[in-house]
Amino acid sequence: MHKVAIAGAAMCRFGRYPEKSVQDLGWPVVKAAVENAGIAPKQIQSAYVGSAYGGRLVGQRVLRPLGMLGMPVVNCENACSSGGTAFREAWHAIAQGQWDCALVLGIDKLTALGGGVLPGQPDDWDVNVGLTMPALYAMRAGRYMHEHKISAEQLAKVAVKAHKHGALNPLAQYQNEITLEDVAKARAVADPFTLLHCCPTGDGAAALVLVSEDKAREIGLAKPVWVVASELNSGRYMTGFRDMTTPEITTRGAEEIWEMSGMGPDDIDVAEVHDAFTIAELLYYEAFGFCQRGDAVALLESGATSLGGRIPVNPGGGLLCRGHPVGATGAAQLVELTWQLRGEAGKRQVDGAKVALAHCTGGGIAGLDHGACSINILSR
Repeated sequence: MHKVAIAGAAMCRFGRYPEKSVQDLGWPVVKAAVENAGIAPKQIQSAYVGSAYGGRLVGQRVLRPLGMLGMPVVNCENACSSGGTAFREAWHAIAQGQWDCALVLGIDKLTALGGGVLPGQPDDWDVNVGLTMPALYAMRAGRYMHEHKISAEQLAKVAVKAHKHGALNPLAQYQNEITLEDVAKARAVADPFTLLHCCPTGDGAAALVLVSEDKAREIGLAKPVWVVASELNSGRYMTGFRDMTTPEITTRGAEEIWEMSGMGPDDIDVAEVHDAFTIAELLYYEAFGFCQRGDAVALLESGATSLGGRIPVNPGGGLLCRGHPVGATGAAQLVELTWQLRGEAGKRQVDGAKVALAHCTGGGIAGLDHGACSINILSR
């Protein structure tokens, strides 16, 4: 296996852009990532594009204005893990020696859906009885709060932290700090969630350029960020009772990424996890072993996962504040962590960050914890 480095990274500010097409969102971000890598567009040998709602041939549509076609373009749909899946496929191709230079793009335009919760598959029986993602996570939150005697105010602290970080990120959809009172008084969504417990939908794109070690040396890459390990799995079908407070797919993926990388939770300096709802961040603290089961709120309240703490989580504001244009999120997490490891994250910089973890789960299917989960470890 060849070593793989991230040579270029770029993203746009996430938000609502009803006047822009998918290609209008994407091509400037691709151009910026290629320029950031210090290479010519013709050096890109293949492109991997993650999108859940972008429609057919989204990669070709985005790359057409740049004249970057003729090469293989692989369009990846894996729900919220689409961008992370595209990254994993590009990494794997370079690691196996197929390419020396590949483009990764994550992109989605959710304003085209008209608002509201994201639509599920109409033939899924959970969807047919009205189980939306906010309702599913609300049930997880309710069970976790019952089992571990967690208050609504303690759960809301996840949102307060996310906005504190997001206020430092000029590319976040929301750049405002909030209070516990703001969270409590926001519009009710699904008990115990108010609107500020839930990530916003929106539009966005994020891109990275991956290169082999030889290519990194050839182009004189000054600040290589190395892909230590990349893991992708799917949820297991389980009938009957399952513990909603244990994210099966992430727990299993964490075990696999630790084995693949030879690392453990104590080696991680900064992490981006899939906090689509406040409870999710707490569950993922435990899944990755950042704390023991039931101790997630204690870890949060200690300040360990805030900027300046032992292991800052979601320094870019996470999905709760940066926004969640589904297919773009996995790539955006990796862009954020690339900037963190390069020391280019500005006011939200994690001092001395050397090793980073990105985690993105995707989709709700009846009988599965989630449909897909991508996990990546990066280092400088």
